Amino acid sequence: MGRSVTVLYAAAGGGAGSFTPILMIALLFGVMYFMMIRPQQKRRREAESMQSNLGPGDEVVTIGGLYGTVTGIEDDTVLIEVAPGVQTRYARPAIARVVTRAELPSEPVTEDADTVKE
Repeated sequence: MGRSVTVLYAAAGGGAGSFTPILMIALLFGVMYFMMIRPQQKRRREAESMQSNLGPGDEVVTIGGLYGTVTGIEDDTVLIEVAPGVQTRYARPAIARVVTRAELPSEPVTEDADTVKE
């Protein structure tokens, strides 16, 4: 009788053991997603956002390491001045980062006649 209990116990344990490799594979895919795929998607979204917000006057660095100032923007290209009078055209994805943003023109201060005290 002791032998049949051992056989039943081994059969029951074998069923749970076959589920373990599937669980390990699912766990591996979960770790890969959170460690590799998700951060890469975040970096891609940030780069696309930066490239879509480029404007004239922004100082940028290309993926080749060239510094310049944005002088014009078209649909998928950016015109960059790399030296006085020297302009080059780059694809938007070739812009690696923005060094400094252009200053937005501030509104001129106007004084109303009613607010000025004499």
